Amino acid sequence: MRRNPKDFEASHRRLSRRAVVLGGAQLAMVGTLAFRMRHMQVEQADQFRLLAEENRINVRLIPPKRGEIYDRFGRVIAQNSPSYRIIIVREDAGDVDQVIGRVGRLIMLDPKETERALAEMRRSPPFLPVTLADQVSWEDISRIAVNAPALPGITPEVGLTRFYPRGGDFAHVVGYVGPVSDYDLSQLQDPEPVLRIPRFQIGKVGVEAREEQLLRGQAGAKRVEVNAAGRVMRELSRREGEPGADLHLTIVANLQGYVQARLGSESAAAVVMDCRTGDLRAIVSSPTYDPNLFVRGISVGDYRALTEHDHRPLANKTVQGIYPPGSTYKMMTALAALEEGIIGPEDTVWCPGHLEVAGRRFHCWKRDGHGHVNLQNSLKQSCDVYYYDLAIKVGIDRISAMARRFGIGLRHDLPMSAIAEGLAPTRDWKFATYGQKWLIGDTANSSIGQGYVLASPLQLALMTARIASGRAVVPRLVRSVNGVEQPGEPGEDMGLNARNLHHIRQAMFAVSNDRRGTAYGSRIIEDRHRMASKTGTSQVRNITAAERAAGIINNADLPWNRRDHALFVNYAPFDNPRYAVSVVVEHGGGGSAVAAPIARDITLQALYEGTPPLSAYPAKDRAEVQARQERLYRERPDIRTDGRNRA
Repeated sequence: MRRNPKDFEASHRRLSRRAVVLGGAQLAMVGTLAFRMRHMQVEQADQFRLLAEENRINVRLIPPKRGEIYDRFGRVIAQNSPSYRIIIVREDAGDVDQVIGRVGRLIMLDPKETERALAEMRRSPPFLPVTLADQVSWEDISRIAVNAPALPGITPEVGLTRFYPRGGDFAHVVGYVGPVSDYDLSQLQDPEPVLRIPRFQIGKVGVEAREEQLLRGQAGAKRVEVNAAGRVMRELSRREGEPGADLHLTIVANLQGYVQARLGSESAAAVVMDCRTGDLRAIVSSPTYDPNLFVRGISVGDYRALTEHDHRPLANKTVQGIYPPGSTYKMMTALAALEEGIIGPEDTVWCPGHLEVAGRRFHCWKRDGHGHVNLQNSLKQSCDVYYYDLAIKVGIDRISAMARRFGIGLRHDLPMSAIAEGLAPTRDWKFATYGQKWLIGDTANSSIGQGYVLASPLQLALMTARIASGRAVVPRLVRSVNGVEQPGEPGEDMGLNARNLHHIRQAMFAVSNDRRGTAYGSRIIEDRHRMASKTGTSQVRNITAAERAAGIINNADLPWNRRDHALFVNYAPFDNPRYAVSVVVEHGGGGSAVAAPIARDITLQALYEGTPPLSAYPAKDRAEVQARQERLYRERPDIRTDGRNRA
């Protein structure tokens, strides 16, 4: 069959149009590709060159060196120690499980630590290094280094970790560091990148936490070249960070250690303060704990042992513990009355052993009473009835106002954790807190440091320092930052009548140095170091009328947690006050029997800047004191000094 020429011509035209369309499309595509290639190779050359560089160059953070902490005389309290560790970078390792398996065949890996590292890698950016094994030996580091070509993403390195060479002596003051937690990050609006480095250590409590910004420093960075397997080939550049600031505290390490040893296993607290400057020379809570346990994560068993201990070793009793101050508060009641002109130093009150107040009988500690007592005898013999009578005349608001002038009921700004305010109660406070009116019986209770009144050992030491100096000294803990002395507040004059302060000081002197004084048995014999003081015993339970009639149960016959607290405050030397000391022994019993001997020993240790001579003690105590000192020095040879602790 012969084909029609017209049909052939039409078909040819259609093919020609298709060829033109296809050819045009191909030309357009080739042109677009050429234009794009030119754009990328010429106009975007620098950008792609940078991307290529970033594929083989990593930028890694360099953790800053944490500032170290020293005592007043430069003895190390918190330092950085070298620590060998093995790190892994997920993006460089490739098959993480396979690489960790190879490492595990070379050295012993803790399964729990491995699981922790895997968890950190899952929640961290792939470029951040994660610690796979910490505190490894030099031999293990060597094995890893020799097998480096077969371990992509694995790097042995030397880091720094926190170490507290004095163990528990400064645990409640300096605190400890630990790895950054999710909770820590949640408390910050814009966390610094260095905080996201897994296992990076920050302060958790105490000075370590409160001075974190000073101690941490600023992170540096390094650029490293890696090969296709992720192995670091060389370091290209490095920008060092800024190390954290070094801190010098006001505390004397040997005195701090002595106080810790002297408190022993008691649940207690003691504070030594410079009367002239407010510098804290020792601030000790007992029992203590080893902060090194917390640096890399404390075990469940160790933590349970601390939290379940009935003496609460984790609590800082010096600033966090608040107690009824007992008779150590009587100076506040007396000063309030003296300043108001309500009573003179020679005016007397009759003490028959009790006082009827609003139909209720308030008892003196001495059942038969003290008879006629004036100001000096009331403090010397710690007569309660004198202060019940005085407080009713002066009123609670004036007493509490005086207490606040001396630092009670106020939160003092120190770089320590959980500092308590204490309480100097008022009528308005009770109504606002409990919706109840203030009662006259509340005033009587408060006058002897019971009822609602609460004070910390720090506040009691500050109160005593202000009585001794007559100035509003302010407690200070940090002496210098990077060698730069931190300004302290000299303390303004208290603005009190000098004669009234003189009468209080003379009465406190009689407490320790008059034969009828409650602290006469714990006096200092050396004339140039004689002290002024006040004993205190605060009840933690109610004594019923039936028990009082039958005879009050002796503290020794009660369960430990129902015994009275023992308190003592003092300053010395009396003629030229240098140190104020407060001691609180939880459930210790009587202040004169338990707290006073401890405070006397601490005071002498501070005054002599080391071991005091036996001649400073009463003759009857010297054999016991010598035996105790020898025992303490055998147990703690590091606390013995030769008297060269000069300020």
